[in-house]
Amino acid sequence: MFRLQGAARACVLLGARSGIALSLILPATEAFAQAAAQPAKIDAADTAWMISATGLVLMMSIPGLALFYAGMVRKKNVLATMAQTLAAVGLGSILWVVIGYSLTFVGESPAIGSLDRLFLRGMDMNTISPLAKTIPESIFLLYQMTFAVITVALVAGSVADRMRFSAFLWFIALWLLVVYVPVAHWVWGGGFLQSAGVIDFAGGLVVHLNAGIAGLVACYLLGARRGYGTDNLAPFDLSLAVIGTGLLWVGWFGFNGGSALGANSRAGFAILATHLAACAGVLTWMLLEWWDRGKPSVLGMISGAVAGLGTITPASGFVLPWHGIVIGVVAGAICYWACTKLKTRLKYDDSLDVFGVHGVGGATGTLLAGVFAVAAIGETAGLLEGNGGQVLTQLYGIVVTLVWSGVATFVLLKVIGFFVPLRVREEDERIGLDVSLHGEALQ
Repeated sequence: MFRLQGAARACVLLGARSGIALSLILPATEAFAQAAAQPAKIDAADTAWMISATGLVLMMSIPGLALFYAGMVRKKNVLATMAQTLAAVGLGSILWVVIGYSLTFVGESPAIGSLDRLFLRGMDMNTISPLAKTIPESIFLLYQMTFAVITVALVAGSVADRMRFSAFLWFIALWLLVVYVPVAHWVWGGGFLQSAGVIDFAGGLVVHLNAGIAGLVACYLLGARRGYGTDNLAPFDLSLAVIGTGLLWVGWFGFNGGSALGANSRAGFAILATHLAACAGVLTWMLLEWWDRGKPSVLGMISGAVAGLGTITPASGFVLPWHGIVIGVVAGAICYWACTKLKTRLKYDDSLDVFGVHGVGGATGTLLAGVFAVAAIGETAGLLEGNGGQVLTQLYGIVVTLVWSGVATFVLLKVIGFFVPLRVREEDERIGLDVSLHGEALQ
């Protein structure tokens, strides 16, 4: 979500001052300058890349997140956990097309979009979004849809093993429209946070912090799992979770690289920073756990990977690739602390550590974007380039997202709970959600 002409000018100015900087960002400079010189029209290369990126991000939900989550719950809840992800994709996609996209990316109000694209009204094969001027608007809509559905699916990880499927369906519909859509508009669709200068390349606020805070509120409201702290709640099959992690990791190239909205050097920088952050997250979490608990677990390594990926997300298109290593190290350390020490102190049962990994990681990455941002790459300078105020701007975005997501999620769950019980019966939880909610079970 950036302005090409401004970025091109910034690249040229920085290149004139420093030969070293020019060598680092010359490919991006050329790409931005060429793009700025072209009128708005559909570009085949950009369109092909965005179709590919859309497929990669959808893969992150199904099968990526479905396998990742399913491998970390108990055997009796594997299918129910997968069902939540499938439902989020199915119901969330339809709601996005009907009204979500229009309220997010159409219109210029600082608070919410318009209904001009309700049911895709006015969109044809040649329509181009003002926010993505080289691809069809239909592709831009579809790409953003994959972000919306994975965000609501992420929340389910906090309440795995105990939330009613009917209540979760209501949650998908209401949370997507009441929480996700406004935050996405504020940050990406021309809303007041974007106008204030908050930067979030691919979803540190919109996706990760948003889902993490919602998950924290949800797990507090539903209460801990039956047997939490006394029974063996070990994962059913970590091999599934490792496969899911691999799919998420590869899909994240589309998640962050696709947010450049074109086949250009900024996308390449974002993908490289993303991969390096994931690698650093794996190694940092592994070493900390090895030192703290005596053995490096597979669960810890995949958690470190996702922590690195989530934390680099808001900064990926604003920083140099090597910054991804630094951010990944920070992510592995702070998310490890959140999932072990902080979780114990606050006494909440976040089943799959959505808050500890995505919430804490998303907030950390958003703040670090204000530290490491390079003007020649994303048009915004960070603390290291003398713009200390950007850190305060990022903090403002974090506070707004935290408060809105937390309060709105609390209210929505209370309203849903008035009509539909949020939690399954104790007997159903004991038997397992696969049988009690879906009439199926793994053999």
